[in-house]
Amino acid sequence: MKTITYKNTKISFTDQGKGTAVVLLHGFLENQTMWDNFVPELSKKHRVITVDLLGHGETECLGYVHAMEDQADMLYALLLHLKIRKVVLVGHSMGGYVALAFAELYPDYMKGLFLLNSTSRADSDERKANRDRAIVAVKQNYTAFVRMSIANLFAEENRERLADTIEKVKEQALKTPLQGIVAALEGMKIRKDREVILHFAPYPMQLVLGKKDGVLLYEDNIDQIEETKVELTTFPDGHMSHIENEAALLQVMLGFLKKV
Repeated sequence: MKTITYKNTKISFTDQGKGTAVVLLHGFLENQTMWDNFVPELSKKHRVITVDLLGHGETECLGYVHAMEDQADMLYALLLHLKIRKVVLVGHSMGGYVALAFAELYPDYMKGLFLLNSTSRADSDERKANRDRAIVAVKQNYTAFVRMSIANLFAEENRERLADTIEKVKEQALKTPLQGIVAALEGMKIRKDREVILHFAPYPMQLVLGKKDGVLLYEDNIDQIEETKVELTTFPDGHMSHIENEAALLQVMLGFLKKV
C-alpha cells in the first residue's frame, strides 16, 4: 500500500503493472482489498491502480458528507500524482457512482467505463428514505447494521455456499469508521442522475448486472442502456458479482480491456 496526502487527508492506494491505466473502485462498506483476486491477472498487461475511497479502508474521512464529486476530485488528484493522462475506470456499486462523477467532471481523462452492479441513475425518493433509515440504524447499532448490510448483498442461495467468504467481507466492512459510513450514505443520497453519459460518451462502456441483485433491482436498471452502445453482461446472482461470479467476471473484464 502507498499513500498520498490530499486536503490534509491520507489516501491509500496500490499501483502495479505497466500498460493502459485501469483504476478499480470499490463499493460502499468495501475497500481496495475486494480486488485482491483480480489484480494479479489484470496487472499482467495493464497498469492497475486500486484506491480506498474517502472514509473507507485506510483512507481517512474528508468531511461529514462525501459527495460522489468529492470522491472524483480525490481520484483526479491521485491520477495527477501518478502522472496518468487516460484511464479506464471500473467501479463496483458506489465505485460506479464515483466513476460516473469522474466521467462527467474529467471527460478528457476517460478511456473506458466499466460499471459493476451499479447504475447511472440518481436515488429514487424511496431509496433516499432508505438511506436516511440506514443512517439512523448504523448510529444505533453499528455492528448489526454492517453485518446485515453485507449479508443482503448476496443472492440468498449463495449465502451458505459462500459463508466463509461472506464472513471475511464482513470483517473488512467492520473496518469502515462510522463517519465514513454516514458520509457515504449522505453522498450517495444526493448524487445526480448521469444516465446521459451512457448515451453520449465516446469511449467503450460495459454494464454488469446480477439477476437477483437485492440492492439494484435488475428490471429497474436494464432500461438505462436502451439505445446505447453500452455492452451488457448479466449474471444469475446478487450484488457481489466479483465474488459470486468471480471467474466469469474476470474474463468479461479482460475482454472489455482488449477493446480500449
